[in-house]
Amino acid sequence: MTKVKITQIRSRIDQTKRQKANLDALGLTKMHKTVEHEATPQILGMIKKVEHLVSVETL
Repeated sequence: MTKVKITQIRSRIDQTKRQKANLDALGLTKMHKTVEHEATPQILGMIKKVEHLVSVETL
């Protein structure tokens, strides 16, 4: 399975509780923090909900 590299590029301030929860579940707690995850349907769905806050690279 492929991996994705996710970096938070925008602030979580003024976002909904659901979007903040998705960022927490992805492991993104601070600006410019980068995490790697397997590209499962669950992870891709979480990324889709916060795509305006993150940048995504396929590895």
